[in-house]
Amino acid sequence: MLKIHDNYSLKDNTTFGVNIAAAWYAEPTTAEALVFAITHARERNWKYYITGEGSNLLFTGDFEGLIIHPLVKGITVVDDAATEVLVKAGAGENWDRFVAHCVEQQWYGAENLSLIPGSVGAAPVQNIGAYGVEAKDIIAWVEVINTKNMQPEVISNTACGFGYRDSIFKHGEPGKYIVTAVVFSLKKNAPLLLDYGNVKELFIQRGTQDLHNLRETIIDIRNSKLPDPCETGNAGSFFKNPVIAANEFEILRSRYAAAPNYPTGTGRVKIPAAWLIETAGWKGKREGDVGTWPKQPLVIVNYGNATGRQIFDFSEKIRLDILEQFGITLDREVTLIS
Repeated sequence: MLKIHDNYSLKDNTTFGVNIAAAWYAEPTTAEALVFAITHARERNWKYYITGEGSNLLFTGDFEGLIIHPLVKGITVVDDAATEVLVKAGAGENWDRFVAHCVEQQWYGAENLSLIPGSVGAAPVQNIGAYGVEAKDIIAWVEVINTKNMQPEVISNTACGFGYRDSIFKHGEPGKYIVTAVVFSLKKNAPLLLDYGNVKELFIQRGTQDLHNLRETIIDIRNSKLPDPCETGNAGSFFKNPVIAANEFEILRSRYAAAPNYPTGTGRVKIPAAWLIETAGWKGKREGDVGTWPKQPLVIVNYGNATGRQIFDFSEKIRLDILEQFGITLDREVTLIS
């Protein structure tokens, strides 16, 4: 029988550490229990929301419904070929522990995504990415429950509609699919991806140039820039890097000659949101218990007792200021729940 809790505090269920509560809360450990939780909510006309480890969520107030936190776990080898391996991980597995397991097994592909907070189930939803790699690069298929008919389905990589921090799970019919497991295609040997930022320089300094040391290099870089959610509430990058038309970038560059940019090959240019925020004067700025992280302005932090509404309002001030100064609209990477 699935235990459903009443008036459940979510303070420890999101990395922002905001003190809010859900009217009801459940942690199904199987796909069958997940189906039961959704059906239970529907029969009672409760609204419900599926969460992972809450590393990309901002609640702006108490949730008057059922929060379902699936804890479907397990890591198994689906197919073991000569040069690659297909690995299935339950949606409730911690993402970084999964990456650590892959590195221990000498499976190549996930190492650049080390230390990203969250669960395996969130990886395809958000199409998480870092240091030149995105989840879409290693996902073979995603196993889900279709909430329209409550039946299991398998969605191929190409059918996932992956984009920059986006997927069919976000922009298609949000809530239609609930991820229960993800199958990854990993290599048994492959070139290490080092050509992003200062990864190569720091990797070489570590001496031994292997898979394990690349993971440790990525971890060191992230720790040097980003706050630990266990100590300072945050959800990592709060905003996406905006992608603008090439002619718009030329206008920007006429004002800011040193503006960093990354052409996407489609007549558009990606601009680092962190550069925009820092140039606008928001790096390290703080209002009460909300602020931008001094080492990485893309991260908004809860220094103690900030409410979700205060964090949201602070983020809005940044968005409006960037729009006014640069004519660029920042889109949130964080999902807002009111």
